[in-house]
Amino acid sequence: MNSPITQSAAEPLLKVRDLSVSFREGAKRHLIVDSVNFEVYPGQCLGILGESGSGKSMTCKAVLGLLDKNFEVKGSSIFEGGELIGANPEKLRRLRGSKISVVLQNPMSCFDPLYRIGEQMEESIAEHMNLSSKAMLNMMIDILTLMRIRDPKDVLRKYPHQLSGGMLQRIMIGLAISLDPSLIIADEPTTAIDSISQYSIMKEFVRIKQGGEVAMIFISHDLGVLSLIADKVIVMHNGRAVEKGSVQQVFDNAQDPYTHHLISQHKAVMQRFLHAIHAGRSREVSA
Repeated sequence: MNSPITQSAAEPLLKVRDLSVSFREGAKRHLIVDSVNFEVYPGQCLGILGESGSGKSMTCKAVLGLLDKNFEVKGSSIFEGGELIGANPEKLRRLRGSKISVVLQNPMSCFDPLYRIGEQMEESIAEHMNLSSKAMLNMMIDILTLMRIRDPKDVLRKYPHQLSGGMLQRIMIGLAISLDPSLIIADEPTTAIDSISQYSIMKEFVRIKQGGEVAMIFISHDLGVLSLIADKVIVMHNGRAVEKGSVQQVFDNAQDPYTHHLISQHKAVMQRFLHAIHAGRSREVSA
């Protein structure tokens, strides 16, 4: 998928160099992320691919300043010309709520079960915008409408357990883009929801990307998902970026054995799926 803004037309919005993360256990250091490098440009999506424990989520948490004092982060992460590594925690908190938005993989865990959806949306928006009650209500309705959620006024009165995982995820995405961020980081946003909701969520991310303004980092263990949205992909294994290139380059000309393994797994799954579909159609015809 081609981006409306080419790398030659803009400076990187986010430039990460030699990023390393270690976990401190007494006098010992356990290296979790090892000298990772990447750039994210305006209007483009970088996919980070890897299995559980590969270091892909840890990389983005380090960039965002979401790791506690048990972790040691080294390297550089320049966002809009400013260094994030070692930055003031309050500065990072403000960035995460405005310039950088984060969508996490388990929507149910991101909502407090004791409060209505409208109350929680209002709290999130009010932290960054000063709106009247009427303007706030209109904004929340606009967010839900944008995310194709029916009966938005009724949804605002509901509690999280009364909504599906897919609806909660769309609300999270709507909140993420409502403050007009420069960068969206989506960490496995389709993992904890059903396949129909996954398709709907991916359509929303593609629609956001096609707007051509927001940069995106999309973290996933699924090469098929990344092929729908990513312009560039880095493949992570044991804390290292073992492959980098366009989705097509990674698919067709992977150099690393681990990447070959992921691709062969993906193709095998797709072949079984297509075979099952073909077999089902054959039975329908013969019936």
